[in-house]
Amino acid sequence: MKDEIKDTKSFFQEMSEQLYIYITKISPTGLDWVFHIIVKLALLVAIFFVFDFIFKIIINYIFRFFRNENKYPITKSIYLSRITNSVAHFAALTIVGSMHESIFAGALPTTRLFIIRSVNLGLVLILAGMLYRALTGFRHYFTIKQDFYNVMAINAISQTIKILGIFLFTIVSICVIFGIKGTTIVGSLGAITAVLVLVFRDTILGFVTGIHVATSKSLKVGDWIGIPKYNIEGNVLDISLLTTKIANFDKTISSIPTYDLLTTEIKNLQVMSESNTRRIKKSIFFNINSFKFLNVEDIQKLKDINLIEDYLNEKTSEINLEKEKIEHKDKIINGRQLTNIGVFRHYAEKYLQNDPEIDKDSPIMVRQLEITTQGLPMEIYCFANDSKWEKFEQIQADIFDHLLVASKEFDLQIMQIGLPK
Repeated sequence: MKDEIKDTKSFFQEMSEQLYIYITKISPTGLDWVFHIIVKLALLVAIFFVFDFIFKIIINYIFRFFRNENKYPITKSIYLSRITNSVAHFAALTIVGSMHESIFAGALPTTRLFIIRSVNLGLVLILAGMLYRALTGFRHYFTIKQDFYNVMAINAISQTIKILGIFLFTIVSICVIFGIKGTTIVGSLGAITAVLVLVFRDTILGFVTGIHVATSKSLKVGDWIGIPKYNIEGNVLDISLLTTKIANFDKTISSIPTYDLLTTEIKNLQVMSESNTRRIKKSIFFNINSFKFLNVEDIQKLKDINLIEDYLNEKTSEINLEKEKIEHKDKIINGRQLTNIGVFRHYAEKYLQNDPEIDKDSPIMVRQLEITTQGLPMEIYCFANDSKWEKFEQIQADIFDHLLVASKEFDLQIMQIGLPK
């Protein structure tokens, strides 16, 4: 066996020497080494493609046993990211690198160093491509599983690794091409560390933000968000390492620095959208001069309103019982009394409770806020049972259309600055 290997090696060496002599004869004087390199590289490239083709066939044949994408989702991710191609390239180039010494030994010593460095550079570039495809494979895997928070974390990590990888592989490539020791370049980086931190500031902040958002699960692509700082409201299109794109509802696209997701107030409205409810929180301002106690005639008139008939009967009975125990009961200010604003507040609450487009499982309140120079604000606080923008605005408008007009039945005046009171 050893004798056969020696004979094969001798055969290749003899062929190499004959090739060397032939190229030297046909090459112009002084340029024979150029032709040697070209021929040598051409042969090595041809051998590389042959082995690469063979390895691809073998790997694809093995993958046929794992074609069930539902059972083996990771195989689909590997296939989509083409990691197998990088493995085939690496294996083929490794064999070429180990063969070239024996095939061309002794014949072209002046070009040997160039070929060795070219092969090593090819291995470095293939490894870089393999890393890039592996990160893409991870992203495909979590996309298939619809794990969008992990996709976001993978995006932040992969884009950071890609940037750092380009930097590191560039250094390694320079070392390989010029034969420089890696420790020499790495040692010199200490002097420019501050500069590197400044250059990669946004990258570092984007990486930290991506990891934080993914682990806290506070935000993901597709969420409906609002950013008061930039007056932005829309759906998240993409969260990359440096920028986040948001599709606004006016059909424009906004881009903000990704690290702003960590330092800026973000309103995530997606939960509201997914629950199909949306909050109504809006006030009506009433003229305080229109407030009054209700007399018997007023109460009797308001009893014709079905929503508050029982309420008025109950409150009237309670007030009449209390008045029997106090002096000067004929004076209206003595004891508890019903007011038009108080009865209207109860009417508005009953109206919301009977509205089929209001979510009954969420809080329903009609409350008075702090008095302002514009009058007394009465706030309507409830949740519409449809979060779609058009339908929500219709529900909200219907409620306030009714309440604004209904307030006239209670002798209430809506506050309008600049108009007569």
